[in-house]
This record gives sequence, structure tokens and C-alpha cells, in this order.
Amino acid sequence: MEACTAPRARPRERIVETARDLFHKHGIRGVGVDAIAEAAGTNKMTLYRHFGSKDDLICQCLRESALEAEAWWSQIETDHPDDPLARIRAWVALGAECVFDDDRGCDLANAAVELAETDHPARRVIEEIKTKHRNRLARLCAEAGIEQADLLADTLSLLLEGARVSRQSVGVEGPSAKFVGMCEAIIGTFLKAKLQS
Repeated sequence: MEACTAPRARPRERIVETARDLFHKHGIRGVGVDAIAEAAGTNKMTLYRHFGSKDDLICQCLRESALEAEAWWSQIETDHPDDPLARIRAWVALGAECVFDDDRGCDLANAAVELAETDHPARRVIEEIKTKHRNRLARLCAEAGIEQADLLADTLSLLLEGARVSRQSVGVEGPSAKFVGMCEAIIGTFLKAKLQS
């Protein structure tokens, strides 16, 4: 009886998956296309047939990160369909998982730091994705009846970004360890303001 083996991913998928992994571990500037092609079990010609440049590959990798975040949002909505406040708290809990499960931080934020040129095509992709997620959080805060929904969304977004950077720089015992408690305190303050108005 022959063993069943999973079909091998197509070259484009392997290239993106490999590049994402290598960029995450070593940084975008620390990995060349030769290393990506070799690790993906392909060659440079195939890589450039699918992506016109390393910059195109970087942009696709960032879009793939955004797709994972979309799945994250969908899970939150599925788990708490009629409770916007529970969805905000689920966002905090999933954010905490990102902080504590990965000491390399956010791929988009790391890319923004590495790709300092303001005209780099990935900068626009990063801005679009980050803005979309911030706006989605603001809408969720508004659905929960928070009067200053934009301010709460910005505050929570900045706390998550800061917690991920803190985790990278001083480890899990640093300020990032208090991420959930800080978020809960801030949410409580906004809810109290809602009740007092």
C-alpha cells in the first residue's frame, strides 16, 4: 500500500511562503532572491517569472499577512456575532497572542522600519493595510456605543504596536506583559465615559 503524500505547493505559493518565513526571521534586507529561490526549491528565473522584482514579492508577502489578519477578524465576528464589546475584547486577546507567541513582532511594522524610502511600493501597501485594520477597529468601537470610537481605536492600535515592539526589545517580562490589563483599563475608561454622558 502506497503512502499518501500531500501535493507539493505550486512554485508561486512556495516562493511567497518561503519569502515570508525568511523575511520574518532575518528581515527583508537580510535575505536575497537567491536564498529565497533556493529555499523554495526553485530558481531565480522562476521567481522573476512570478514576481517582476524583489519589491513585488515583498508587497505580495505583506498582502498575505493581511489575508491572515482578515481570517482573524472573521473568527472574532463568528465567535461574537451580536456583541461588539466582546469582539473588542476578543481583538485584545488575539493581539496578546500575537505579542507573546512571536518575538519578531509585526511583519508590516518591521517592513515599514526596514523600507525607509517613502516611495518604496511596499510603503503604500503597509499604509493601506494598517489603515484598514484601524478603521475596522474604530467601526467596532462605534458599534459598541463608544462615543469617541476613533480615539479608542487609535489608543488600542498604538498599545498593540507598542507591545509588539516592547516584546522585541525587552522580552516578555517587560511592559508588554501588561498589554491586556492596559487595554481593559482603557476600554473601561471609555465605557465609563459612555455611561456618564
